[in-house]
Amino acid sequence: MSHEPSFDELGLDERLVAAVRGLGYETPSPIQAQAIPALLRGRDVVGLAQTGTGKTAAFALPMLQRLDPDASHTQALVLAPTRELALQVSEAVTSYSAGSRLRVLPVYGGQSYGAQLQGLKRGAQVVVGTPGRVIDHLDRGSLDLSSLEMLVLDEADEMLNMGFAEDVERILAGTPEYKQVALFSATMPAAIRRLAKRYLHDPADISTPEATRSTTNVRQRWMPVSHHHKLDALTRVLEVEQADGMIVFVRTKQATEELAEKLRSRGQSVAALNGDLVQAQRERTVGALKSGAIDIVVATDVAARGLDVDRITHVINYDIPHDPEAYVHRIGRTGRAGRTGDAIVFVTPRERRMLQALERVSGRPIEQMPVPTPDEVNARRVDRFAASITAAMGDPQFHVFRGLVEQYAHQNEVDMTDVAAALAVMSQDDKEFFLRPDPPREARPSREPRERTPRPVSEGMAVYRLAVGKRHKIRPAMVVGALANEGGLKRSDFGKITIGLEHTLVELPADLPDEVFDQLVDTRISGRKIDIRPDQGPPGGERRRPASGNRPPARRARGPKGTDATSAPKTSAAPTRKPRHKKKG
Repeated sequence: MSHEPSFDELGLDERLVAAVRGLGYETPSPIQAQAIPALLRGRDVVGLAQTGTGKTAAFALPMLQRLDPDASHTQALVLAPTRELALQVSEAVTSYSAGSRLRVLPVYGGQSYGAQLQGLKRGAQVVVGTPGRVIDHLDRGSLDLSSLEMLVLDEADEMLNMGFAEDVERILAGTPEYKQVALFSATMPAAIRRLAKRYLHDPADISTPEATRSTTNVRQRWMPVSHHHKLDALTRVLEVEQADGMIVFVRTKQATEELAEKLRSRGQSVAALNGDLVQAQRERTVGALKSGAIDIVVATDVAARGLDVDRITHVINYDIPHDPEAYVHRIGRTGRAGRTGDAIVFVTPRERRMLQALERVSGRPIEQMPVPTPDEVNARRVDRFAASITAAMGDPQFHVFRGLVEQYAHQNEVDMTDVAAALAVMSQDDKEFFLRPDPPREARPSREPRERTPRPVSEGMAVYRLAVGKRHKIRPAMVVGALANEGGLKRSDFGKITIGLEHTLVELPADLPDEVFDQLVDTRISGRKIDIRPDQGPPGGERRRPASGNRPPARRARGPKGTDATSAPKTSAAPTRKPRHKKKG
C-alpha cells in the first residue's frame, strides 16, 4: 500500500501547514503532492489536472512561501480566464496567507478602476486578474511587473478558448526572463504546448487522475426554479428529502447569514458558515453539525473547503457555482469513503446552459427533478407526525402525561381523541399543518400569427447587435472574451452567436442589469467599438426584447459646434432612434 504524504512532508513552512489544517485539509491531493515540492525547488511546472483536484493550493502554498512580505512590489501574478475564478483564487490565497502581511488584490473587468488603482498604489505582493484588465493596468502604468518572481496561468486552455491568447503572450513577454512559471490546464492542446515551450524553462510535467472519481457515489439532480421561488423550493426539498446532515451552498458571505435566518424562522436547525467566522466559531459550527445539534449549514465555497462530516447526506447548490471546479468541490462533501450521497442544484432559466459544463466536469449525467408538490410535502408531514407520536410513547414521562390527560378527559367529559388533537394543535404554534395547493398557472396569451417567422430565441434570452462582423476578422471566442471580461458576464450567459459581414448577433439573458451595458460602453473588439444595442429583428418579425429597464440607454446626438441635437428644431414628426450614451458617474 503506497504511502500518502501529509502537508508537513512536502517542505512547507509550519505556518502554511497550520493554515491549511485550520481550513480543514488533512492530506494533499495528487496534484498538490506532486506540484508543491517541484515549485518549492524552483522548477517551472506544467500541470495537467482536471477540475476539482485542488490546483489553487498546489500553486498558492509554494508561492506564499517564496514571497517577501516586507517588499510591497508585485512579486506574483495569477492569470485566470474569468472574474469568478479570479475572485475565487484571490479568496483562497488570502485564506492561506491569514496572519501574514501579504496583500492579495484581484483585478478584473466589470469592476471600477478606483478600488483596483488604490490597491495597486498601496502595494500588493500578489495580483490575481483576468488578462484584459491586467493589460489595461499595464498600459496605464499602474501595474509594474518588472520585479515579478512567479507567474501562474490557471485554466490556460480556457483562456485560449476565450480568445485571450494574444493578451496572455503580451503579458508573458513583458515579464522578467527568469521567473518561475506554473501553467495548469485541464487539456493540453498544441497551442498550450507551444506556449509552455516558449515561456517555461525545463518544466516538470505533472498529470493527475481525473477528479470524477469523487462523484461516483453521488446522485446528481437539478431543479428548474425561478430566483424568487428558490426559498420555497428549498423549504419543500428539506421536508421531502430523507436527509441527515446537509450543506446548502450560496455565493456570498452575506447570503449565508440571510438564508440561515430565513430557514431558522421556518423551523430548521441551521447555522451559517463563512469566512468571517473566527476559527473557534467555525469549529463550534462544524462540531454541532457532526453531533446532530444542527442539521444544516449554509456555506460559501471557501468556508466549506476541507469539510468532512460523515452525517452529510445532501449538498444543495442553492446558488449555482460560476466555476465548474467549485461544483465538484461542493458535491464532494457527500458520498465520501464509499458512502452514497445526493447533490441537488437549483437552476434558473438564464443558468440552464451551465448544466452541460457541470456534467462534463463531474463526469456523470445530472437528472432533472421537479419541485416537490404540496401533496408530497403533506404526505411527509403526516409520516413525521405519526413517527413523532410513536417516539413520544417511549419517553419516560409518557405515563405522567397519560395520567394528566385521562384526568382532564374524565373531569371535562371529553373524548381522549379530542384531547390528543388539541395537544397536537398546541404543538403547531399557530402554523398550518398542511401546505396549501399551488395556485393554477395563468395561461399565456397567444400571439397573433405573423407573415414572417423570426429566428427563435432561447428561453430567457434576448438578442443584441454588435457593430463588428466578419469584415473585422472577429471570432465567437473574441465576442465571449470581450463581453465577459468587461461586462462581468459568465460563459453560461451567452447563447447563440451569429457573425454577419458588418455586425454580430449575440443572445444574452433578457434580465441583465443596466450596469452591464454601462461597463460595455467603450468595449472594443479588433480595435472597433462594439456599440451594443437590442436587435430590432427581421422585417415583419419580432425578437424577444430585454426586460424593461434592462436595455442600453439612448445616447444623445450632438448637433453642430457641440450643441445638443435635441435642442434643434424638429424636421419630422416621426420619432428618431437615438444611439446610447455613457452614463455619468
